[in-house]
Amino acid sequence: YCLSAIPLGGYVKMAGENPEDNPQGASDEFLSKSKWQRFQILLAGPAMNMILAVLVLAIVLMQGDRVLAFLSRPAVIGVVQADSPAAAAGIAPGDEIVNINGRGISTWEELDMAVSSKPDLDVEFVVRRGTEERTVTVRPASSKVTMQTDSTFEVGTIGVLPDTYPVIDAVNPGDPAEKAGVERGDKIKRIEGTRMVYSRNVSDLLRTRGGQATTIVVERDGVERTLTVTPETRGDTAIIGVTLGNETTSYTPGPVEALGLSVQRNVQTAGLILRTLAELFTGRASPKQLLGPVGIAQLSGASARQGWVELFALMASISLNLGLLNLLPIPVLDGGHMAIMGMEAIARRDFSLAMKERMLFAGFVLIMALMVTVIYNDLTRVAWIERLMPWRN
Repeated sequence: YCLSAIPLGGYVKMAGENPEDNPQGASDEFLSKSKWQRFQILLAGPAMNMILAVLVLAIVLMQGDRVLAFLSRPAVIGVVQADSPAAAAGIAPGDEIVNINGRGISTWEELDMAVSSKPDLDVEFVVRRGTEERTVTVRPASSKVTMQTDSTFEVGTIGVLPDTYPVIDAVNPGDPAEKAGVERGDKIKRIEGTRMVYSRNVSDLLRTRGGQATTIVVERDGVERTLTVTPETRGDTAIIGVTLGNETTSYTPGPVEALGLSVQRNVQTAGLILRTLAELFTGRASPKQLLGPVGIAQLSGASARQGWVELFALMASISLNLGLLNLLPIPVLDGGHMAIMGMEAIARRDFSLAMKERMLFAGFVLIMALMVTVIYNDLTRVAWIERLMPWRN
């Protein structure tokens, strides 16, 4: 072990691991073990990362949660924003996105994740309208999302909203909504002819209509009803006296169910990570999505402020990412060493030390290029640092 002036990163160095360390041939040295034993040793680190991800996420899931219902529904478009990439491509409300860049899309959450990783890149969408399917090319616009840490993240957006409606969670007695006949559980579909999606859309539209008779279309028991309500001005805004939300689903799994769900979600996330890595090499995903130490620290701080559940969920995600990254067949990583041993087994001979050094140097250059990329990305996400970069403004 060693104590470093800059405690960044970590590693495990085993006795006799490097031929340059002059191994003595002792039985406890790494190179004294068989290839199969060395393979298992190298696999152990990434495997523990993945096991930790499963266990930590299972603990998080056992706490239960309420999630937006539309996230697990088919990716049906509710609203297409004017002058958006989706509008330019001819996507319309009611269309369903079923495929992106050759990969099937079954839920809105999958659509959101696929689009957000591709700002300013041409993406092929397969859109289903009725019984017909057609392929369109859309270039998601780059949008900046600001975190509580004053850092920004660039994500792709095509300007579509889900097919969902805000729901009335509570109606205040004596306020305009109750007088107009609004009831708890009503879905607000349209206000003054404008389609509603999120609860904030309702608040934004009503706050400027104090004292004005306003037409609201709600859905109750599957039937649309048209009501007229006059918002009251209170302070700097206008209200109708309701508590708004969006449709949610809740779950609180037991230990066994949580463990199964954790395995399922980690497998899905691992697939997404591997696809994203593959798309980075083919130019179908943006390197702007890569996070480095600074970005991870910012996310950790933001998660910690939200509570231990969010922090543990982030910990599980980071652990899974580390495990998969270490399995990549890049020399200097565990997966690279395993790949070299596999090639030696196929060739039935050990490669020369010079050849292995060249492989390791190539892997080192690749990893350093990756580190430069992610650290640059991290710095551009810090607002005051980005302002010092004239080419970013």
